[in-house]
Amino acid sequence: MGGVNPAGRTSGHQAFRRTVLDALPDDDQARTLLGLAAMMRLADCQADGAWHDAEGRPLDAAEIVEQTRQQVLDHTLIRRIEDPRFNEEGLPANRKASLALDTPLTFRIRRRQLPDDLPPTWQVQELDRQSLEVTVPAGTMEVMLPETRPAQVRAAGQLPTGFEPSRLYRSVHHPRGLAMTIFAASDCLGDSGLEWDSLRDRLDPDEVAVYAGNSIGQLDDEGWGGLLKSFVSGKRATSKQMPLGYGQMPADFINAYVLGSVGGTGAALGACASFLYNLRLGVDDIRAGRRRVVLVGTADAPITPEVIEGFRTMGALADDDGLKALDALELLTDADYQRACRPFARNCGFTMGESSQFIMLMDDALALETGAEVLGSVPGVFVNADGWKRSISAPGIGNYISLAKAAALVRDMLGEKALRERTFLHAHGTSTPKNRITESHVFDQVARAHGITAWPVVAVKAFVGHSQGSAAGDQLTSALGSFAHGLLPGIFTLDAVADDVHAERLKLFREPLPFVADAAFINAKGFGGNNATGVVLSPAVTERLLLQRHGETAVAAWQTRREATREAAAAYHQAADRGRFVARYRFGEGVLEGPELDVGRDAIRIPGYAREVSLAVNNPFGRLDEGEAR
Repeated sequence: MGGVNPAGRTSGHQAFRRTVLDALPDDDQARTLLGLAAMMRLADCQADGAWHDAEGRPLDAAEIVEQTRQQVLDHTLIRRIEDPRFNEEGLPANRKASLALDTPLTFRIRRRQLPDDLPPTWQVQELDRQSLEVTVPAGTMEVMLPETRPAQVRAAGQLPTGFEPSRLYRSVHHPRGLAMTIFAASDCLGDSGLEWDSLRDRLDPDEVAVYAGNSIGQLDDEGWGGLLKSFVSGKRATSKQMPLGYGQMPADFINAYVLGSVGGTGAALGACASFLYNLRLGVDDIRAGRRRVVLVGTADAPITPEVIEGFRTMGALADDDGLKALDALELLTDADYQRACRPFARNCGFTMGESSQFIMLMDDALALETGAEVLGSVPGVFVNADGWKRSISAPGIGNYISLAKAAALVRDMLGEKALRERTFLHAHGTSTPKNRITESHVFDQVARAHGITAWPVVAVKAFVGHSQGSAAGDQLTSALGSFAHGLLPGIFTLDAVADDVHAERLKLFREPLPFVADAAFINAKGFGGNNATGVVLSPAVTERLLLQRHGETAVAAWQTRREATREAAAAYHQAADRGRFVARYRFGEGVLEGPELDVGRDAIRIPGYAREVSLAVNNPFGRLDEGEAR
């Protein structure tokens, strides 16, 4: 797994550790804080292992942790939006106005700034080659007056301050989400401990797939945001904004610049459930035998004035007025913004977040053969729509079906006792009043059906916010951290469970909870009726399943091969904890356009790929002889 969100880097469980920091042993706390300090450029580790602070002063690791601890804590997770436009500077805008001119108005303007199409009553006189004088007659003149507006939403889950993924490779006007994609995919490869080119050489190139996208495309100025504003802002559209704005572009970037893959590709967009939609595509491909390795992920960077305003006008976001009303405050402090997201408590709306998360799926035989580290397994992802609805954004009934199916699968695989006592829920947990009622009722009904009396509920959005299509990726990678550390993150903003939450059979808690789990349910309830629930099994359970299917000899051989993988992954984690990130970005390498291929009846050979692409296809439809075909 790999990626980045407001809690930090995904690989090595760094981001997870940030969410359970106070419950960790002192050494793990120090390692987490030191790694985040390096990521945020508050400290630098030299090649010889010596640490220096941001001013270049030599300090040992413990001194770095002590010096930067509060800054790391204050500038990770949900916090006051650091973009100056959301604070004193104000959000740039225009206001329509009608000017009543009692006398003619004369002004000078540069020739290239004057519109081509002028009102017929305007008089233009040339002053020199660059300048013109314009006279507007008395009367009414329609104008747009520039202004700045105070932000009404000032909290968001932002990447750790100082970490800019675009600095890590030759990014040229890439939207933020795509720069995050490059980092996240690279982080995933590093975390795997496997050398990608060697892994690819084992496979038919068509046995690899990438399913990655996001919820709403790239809507910052480098993508569709800048394109759609270009006419009214007076700026020119660029040739990159249109193609780089597409929602499937994370997959395209990975194929073209990270993996060089010619295998399956695509993106399934399903609002907040997008990560699980793409996960289902990967799981289905592997179960059907179409692919052996699938990279699944999402990348969302929605913290822009326009996107936030869109959700605010829906009444979906926790704005300043709502947060003040919740706590009867006249002024919000930084500490209040850090508590903006309150799943299953008294709340007033969700908090925007940004995140990119990727996981590498592999069929079990290949995982054993390569000595892959197994962080868990995904036996199924269930997706269901809501049926008839009044409001397209309101919750409906589909989530009852998706979670009930997921629970039934775990019961069938692991037994009723495991389902009741050794599973936990990773709630969508958006922190809206509607969600706390409807999602808790889904949980309550499924719990009743299976006799569950105290189902632990994790709501990681309390820490990182709602990253739209990447939300379930935040949940899944957090669940893998829980398996590794035996801790469930608490809902630290949960002062008290709201009265309307169906909590009788749920375990809702503030502090990290020690818990040994066999499985987790990753739940998503997206706008429009996009419901999905994924099942992820723990590494221990997965290993028992591998033993059952492949036998002791194969599993023992895998465990031996895994040692080298673990060493490679540990070396990557050590470098990353020191702020040494190497983004895998291969622009313009090995480009092929068609004439280089050797196309045969049964296979296609591609220069640079160790194995040919087999053209053997599965035909389930039968075959007609020559006469019948006519």
